[in-house]
Amino acid sequence: MERYRVTVFYTAPTAIRACMKWGEEYPATHDLSSLRLLGTVGERCPIVDTWWQTETGAIMISTLPGLIAAKPGSAGLPLPGVSAALVDESGRETGPGSGLLALTRPWPSMLRTLYHDPDRYVQTYFGRFGPGMYFAGDGARRDEDGYFWMTGRVDDVINVSGHRLSTAEIESALVSHPAVAEAAVIASADDLTGQAVVAYVTLGSGAVPEADLEIMLREHVGRQIGKLARPSRIIWADDLPKTRSGKIMRRLLRDIAEDREPGDVTTLRDPSVLAQLQANARTGR
Repeated sequence: MERYRVTVFYTAPTAIRACMKWGEEYPATHDLSSLRLLGTVGERCPIVDTWWQTETGAIMISTLPGLIAAKPGSAGLPLPGVSAALVDESGRETGPGSGLLALTRPWPSMLRTLYHDPDRYVQTYFGRFGPGMYFAGDGARRDEDGYFWMTGRVDDVINVSGHRLSTAEIESALVSHPAVAEAAVIASADDLTGQAVVAYVTLGSGAVPEADLEIMLREHVGRQIGKLARPSRIIWADDLPKTRSGKIMRRLLRDIAEDREPGDVTTLRDPSVLAQLQANARTGR
């Protein structure tokens, strides 16, 4: 039997996106023939995606390479022993469509409590639907084959003129454009619509931030989702404010969009990115 040296590469999606803006030049200089599997967490990427939390202690939903057919953009199916369901606002399980992602049975690696604060643990994870229904705070949709497609945090929703829009869905629409390497979408206060969509966009190698591209990206989002989802502002960003673990600090993006002095930045990996974003937001670049 022929033998292979197999390399498995697993990284956070923020690291993947940070590399994407540089194009294919750098990976092309390396031998990638041993690479057999790519994995990421919490994003809709055309590789083996997964869904889980630090609190779950293990991957809960994923595609098993070689056993289950992959659907690019989908987190996949619950792993053996995991009971995941799509529920409505009252906690009733629903069929295919959009809803809230809940875990309906215990699993060996689950978090048991919070240190010296058991009441907060119960309220945070079991307070939405009651005992026996663990809610992580994520929205999802489920297709006819039972595959889960993550739509983002339910608290990351923008209300534009009474229409609720998912920030994750708008971000996905933006990064599907070939010129975009990374995007972060937040809600900004607006006198006319209540809230407005503001997008911070990092371009890929060779793309130039200009007015024509801004118009193209707005129309691209409009075709992908609908006119109401089109960003009212696009702020170009060479980088985004991220923690040392790679998570985007959206509260700082909201501060910048609404021209407030950013709050605590002690957990930022690179605080210098804020000055550039503030300058771009104020000049309309």
